[in-house]
Amino acid sequence: MKQYTHFIGGEHHSGTSGRTSDVFNPSTGVKSAEVPLASASEVETAIAVAEAAFPAWSATSVLQRSRIMTKFTALLYQHQPELAKLVSLEHGKVIEDAMGSVLRGIEVAEFSCGIPHLQKGEFSDNVAGGIDLYAMRKPLGVVAGITPFNFPAMIPLWMACMAMATGNTVVLKPSEKDPGCPMRLAELFVEAGGPAGVFNVVNGDKVAVDTLLHDSRIKAVSFVGSTPIAQYVYETATKNGKRCQAMGGAKNHMLILPDADLESVANALMGAAFGSAGERCMAISVGVCVGDEVADKLVKMLTPRVKALKIGTSLEKNLEMGPLVTKEHRAKVMDYIQMGVDEGADLVVDGRDFVLEGSEEGYFLGGSLFDNVKKGMTSYEEEIFGPVLQLMRVQTFEEGMALASDHQYGNGTSIFTRNGAAARTYADRVEVGMVGINVPIPVPLAFYSFGGWKASAFGDHNQFGAEAVRFYTKVKTVTSRWPESTIAADFSIPTLK
Repeated sequence: MKQYTHFIGGEHHSGTSGRTSDVFNPSTGVKSAEVPLASASEVETAIAVAEAAFPAWSATSVLQRSRIMTKFTALLYQHQPELAKLVSLEHGKVIEDAMGSVLRGIEVAEFSCGIPHLQKGEFSDNVAGGIDLYAMRKPLGVVAGITPFNFPAMIPLWMACMAMATGNTVVLKPSEKDPGCPMRLAELFVEAGGPAGVFNVVNGDKVAVDTLLHDSRIKAVSFVGSTPIAQYVYETATKNGKRCQAMGGAKNHMLILPDADLESVANALMGAAFGSAGERCMAISVGVCVGDEVADKLVKMLTPRVKALKIGTSLEKNLEMGPLVTKEHRAKVMDYIQMGVDEGADLVVDGRDFVLEGSEEGYFLGGSLFDNVKKGMTSYEEEIFGPVLQLMRVQTFEEGMALASDHQYGNGTSIFTRNGAAARTYADRVEVGMVGINVPIPVPLAFYSFGGWKASAFGDHNQFGAEAVRFYTKVKTVTSRWPESTIAADFSIPTLK
């Protein structure tokens, strides 16, 4: 059985807290590893190591940092199958999906290689007689990343790559449910020539999180997880004087207009709702049908497809869905399905009885499909985070848009239609941070940025893209003059002439 460690200062460190957590293979339900849960003192050691590494790393030329990130990116591509296998074995994503999730993280690493351009400041010459004005973007110091179980490669790369490229040092606290991939990322960074202490990984639970949130040496915190924890992280971090971006939960709607190509809609909903067993903050979990005719046709199209989902162990190929991440999370999703039934929604397909022959102890569910879900149902208002698709019926475009706009979450949404004017209106007016037009999962590419609105995000900056450069740097502005003669005293506020 594998024994995980912490990765601090370029070396593996066994835990000394005496506390561990079990890691399971979701496909079999068998314990595969133990991971140490860091004590406060162990986290503080990692912070101290990162702090000691910061002066040299921040003073490293931007070209050299770019070259190291380029080598790191090349290694990530080389090891993509290995990283994807780690994701599949510990999270449960089917291998093709895991490969794609690793690639989306590598794309941010690629983007970070352009840091010589991205981190350029501003310069204005001769703003007044002999005076030049310029601004520089400087790194913050030691920053923390706290990442969720559902994307153990992609989200750590979102955070760490942009933080390190801009000259910061990192302490990453990944999910204790699937720690293998984040640990491997840190090893590969050192292999790429990254200095020891720049990329550190401490495994842990709330003790580690709270230490990062309260330690004055941590200058910024980036978090992705559930909304209650995101709000806690944001409020605690900012109370302690830290910059913070905290991404929370979601309930993403797809608005389906009567003119939409329903074959495309059905295909899009299947992938967006049931891919990764619904464990995506950008999963489409609600289909909003404009008109009963659209809804009736869609239910008829989706029902056999949901029943026929190709489900199996995560390393099998050509599957559509694997297991959920833990036995406890599987039970939670099943409770939400029962809640939907109790609240009066129509359970068209019930995935709770699914059993995979030969893997009876795995954390599997079949896909579930609800119809006639209503606003106000708890199972609609809250995030289920599992393979459950809820269909709602509305009579007008405006009514459908209001569902997405009025919901407490505002991460992503999409609209399927052939009507360009309707699509443009929806994208412009809907109160959601990321919008897809005939695209079911509108996760932006690395040169834009990722972030929701309302209870889906706390803080002023999004993940990756130019927003990340702004989040991980602070501006220093310099007013410069090289006079040819003595400067006279001036007791009024400086003005430039």
